[in-house]
Amino acid sequence: MAPATDWKEVVAPDEAAKFEGLAAQLGAMQKHRGETTGVMRRALHAKPNLAALAQFEVLPDIPDYARVGLFAEPRTYQAVARFSNGSSEVRKDSVPDVRGIGLKVLGVQGKKLIPGMEDCLTQDFLGILASTVPFRTPEEFVWVASHAANPALLVAKAVLHFGPGRAFELLGKLQRGLSRPVSSLAGSHYFSALPMRYGAHAAKFTLAPVDVSPVSTPAPDLLGEALARQLEAGPLKWDFKVQFYIDEHETPIEDPTTDWPSPWQRVARLTIPRQSVSSERGQRLAVWAEGLSFDPWHALEDFRPLGALMRARGPAYRVSVQARKAAPEPAEVPAELIE
Repeated sequence: MAPATDWKEVVAPDEAAKFEGLAAQLGAMQKHRGETTGVMRRALHAKPNLAALAQFEVLPDIPDYARVGLFAEPRTYQAVARFSNGSSEVRKDSVPDVRGIGLKVLGVQGKKLIPGMEDCLTQDFLGILASTVPFRTPEEFVWVASHAANPALLVAKAVLHFGPGRAFELLGKLQRGLSRPVSSLAGSHYFSALPMRYGAHAAKFTLAPVDVSPVSTPAPDLLGEALARQLEAGPLKWDFKVQFYIDEHETPIEDPTTDWPSPWQRVARLTIPRQSVSSERGQRLAVWAEGLSFDPWHALEDFRPLGALMRARGPAYRVSVQARKAAPEPAEVPAELIE
């Protein structure tokens, strides 16, 4: 039975102008940090843990309603994966933080969403270690991001700004999420947390690890090094699964704090082949990947991001990409980076 198609977004009349203003705030923070450190990094997810070449295999045994866009037929695509910490600052891995993966699938035909980039051949998927986010609105997210540099005053300022009830609810959820221990990036589940179109349907996705062999972590601040060790020992795999919209009560589009109860359907597999990221080629790959941008709006119309937080990410990513002069979208992995 095909999933429901009666999902909808709620777009305020003045939303576009508000989101441009929020993007400008994040851009100002990015510019200030760049001027302070001498390096213009990403506005968020500034610290890379590891970059690796990957393969994204669309599976043959998926339902007809899931055969949409790049999932329309079985095929294996080139891809590049970037693992990162979510902060706007480069900090030790022992500091509580969001951990994420940016996945860029290459060679994807079809018209893309971003004006001026319609003919690009990339489809991006971004995931974090949480299936929801604590922020109800983009305004809440930007407010916390712009005050997080001074944790000692964050609670008091949040109480004044949001009121005690919402402040403690928001910061409590945030703290619980950030404090979740991460022993292995390879053995972690990654979630979109926010919805996207999936053809006529709406969906979220997860990357679920497959057959991960434990490898001892060298030290709490070396998540990337531990992941590199695992890649040198053998390939790493994740099943790419989607869950579909049911109705506005159980699977709300505009409430990013709610877990969806719908079942997961496997549609693809991400494989990162065995490789050395510390080799000369691996180091060149890291530099190349760091110049790229990973953006949920690098997407086919069939996978348009949904919900206010996703819509706000459009201008926010554009401002960040322009500020650090990110590289154009690639058509394929450069030949010199392939072993």
